[in-house]
Amino acid sequence: MKHNQCRLMTSGLSLVRRLCTVTVDSVTEKLTGNNDRLYKKLSALGITGRSVEQTLNEYKLEGKVIRKVELGHSIRGLRRYGRFNHALEVMEWMKKRKINFSVTDHALYIDLVAKSKGIAAAENYFNGLPPSAKNRFTYGSLLNCYCRELMTEKALALFEEMDQLNLVCNSLAYNNLMTMYIKLGQPEKVPSLVEQMKQKNKYVCNYTYTIWMQSCAALNDIDGVERVFEELKKDGEDKCTWTTYSNLAAIYIKAELFEKAESALKKLEETKPSDREAYHFLISLYASTCNLEEVNRIWNILKSAFPTTNMSYLVMLQALEKLNAVYELKECFKEWESSCSSYDMRLATTVIRAYLKRDMYDEAVTTFDGAIKRAKGLYFKAREAFMVYYLRTGQLDLAWNEVDTAISEAKELDWKPTEEIIDAFFKFFMEEKDVDGAEDFCRILKSLKRLNTNAYYLLIRTYMAAGKSTPEMRQRLEEDGVEISHKLEGLLARICPEKD
Repeated sequence: MKHNQCRLMTSGLSLVRRLCTVTVDSVTEKLTGNNDRLYKKLSALGITGRSVEQTLNEYKLEGKVIRKVELGHSIRGLRRYGRFNHALEVMEWMKKRKINFSVTDHALYIDLVAKSKGIAAAENYFNGLPPSAKNRFTYGSLLNCYCRELMTEKALALFEEMDQLNLVCNSLAYNNLMTMYIKLGQPEKVPSLVEQMKQKNKYVCNYTYTIWMQSCAALNDIDGVERVFEELKKDGEDKCTWTTYSNLAAIYIKAELFEKAESALKKLEETKPSDREAYHFLISLYASTCNLEEVNRIWNILKSAFPTTNMSYLVMLQALEKLNAVYELKECFKEWESSCSSYDMRLATTVIRAYLKRDMYDEAVTTFDGAIKRAKGLYFKAREAFMVYYLRTGQLDLAWNEVDTAISEAKELDWKPTEEIIDAFFKFFMEEKDVDGAEDFCRILKSLKRLNTNAYYLLIRTYMAAGKSTPEMRQRLEEDGVEISHKLEGLLARICPEKD
């Protein structure tokens, strides 16, 4: 196997999984037809343009009884797919109708408020809770918010308060802090937290071990990774699950230790996982070792063991794209299109992106046109792939057309261009020394509430590429109504240290 002939791609498995302190997601409920019908109505709001309150009220007027279990199912579904505003609106509808919140409901509400309205709003809600609702769940949810936003001082202060109140009952709070430190680029702080857990007789779960291994990997200490893994096995074989091996394999792949990675994947298979997701990870990770033969083998096992889903096909298409197996990707996509019961735009977008990266423009357009006829919903990601292609090939007018279409399709949801898109536009403007285009793009970003410090930084770099002096930059920013804040002043000083 010629590993060095394939660009290294880490698997779809993130090195540290997103933590959630709200246990409501782990509650298993028997879902009814009503659950699914209500959730489908709510999940379609981005297309219909209706509000959550209007949808729920009309549902009741149709004579249907809305039970709390149905609302919970809908909230979890919306939240899982990043529809935080809609999920929060469902909970606010519950509050208006005085549907009792459980201890975990308050924790979930804090999480959704933080994601939709910001940390300050989440803090205000937490501070306004009655003492009985300030428990390990709500404290834990706020801690998770602080850690997610990398607010170190507030996170540590809240953790200390939780510890004094005996609310640190398990590994979850520690895991939040460890994950925060890894994201901050401070993995060396993880082992001391693990040691603290041991001293306080806190249960070290397999997820804690995973984060610990990740911290060693971040320090390029593969021996340390393997020592932690051996300790995990000694602590209990039951802790060594398929997720453990998938994480270990991902670490080896990042370190380009492909033989060890494939050995870990064989161990994963030996656990005989009954979870479809395990096979998804196997496909992604084998693709990262550039082993098309193993990818195809696992795909065939998956198809024989489980009914194939859109997600399974998506994982396979992404793997084939990584492997540059364009013929196999075409065939897999045809197979899915001919048999799918619901058309998933994500799969078409994966194929479109693969074609455009390889300058197969006609194939990409044909795929997109076919998808529009069958898919219901928005096409932002596919349009973004075309934007990147048009910019790369010097077709700015066509890229602008895609931006305009994306904005018009978004309706009230608002299309938010990703950092990749923002970088691609500014890269073009810098190369072309196109100051006017860069300023026009900034106006669009401002209207979409995506004009941040990084965008200003790229704008100033465009000015520099065009040969603008510091006073000219300042004048153009002021003419455009941009307030020269302290942070922006710092950017100007850093990029153009000379004072005119």
